[in-house]
Amino acid sequence: MVRALGILAAMLLAACQPGMPDGAGPDSCGAAVLQGLVGQPATVLDRMKFAGPTRILRPGMAVTMDYSPSRLNIEIDGELDGAERIVRVQCG
Repeated sequence: MVRALGILAAMLLAACQPGMPDGAGPDSCGAAVLQGLVGQPATVLDRMKFAGPTRILRPGMAVTMDYSPSRLNIEIDGELDGAERIVRVQCG
């Protein structure tokens, strides 16, 4: 009986912990391994294939505000020096 109460207490405490939406982890889209892209010219993306859903985001581009933990978002800066650069790689 004591063991069952201990398990029940642990389950109740676990239910109170904040979690990621849809049970996703903090890097469910694989952004961590792609952080080396930051600072690179956007043209490197032309040669790449991504395993899951991916958005390439440019300044002023209309995008939905929905959060999808498995979607990779790659943000590109403006063309100030004539070359677009990758400024952020994250899930969402």
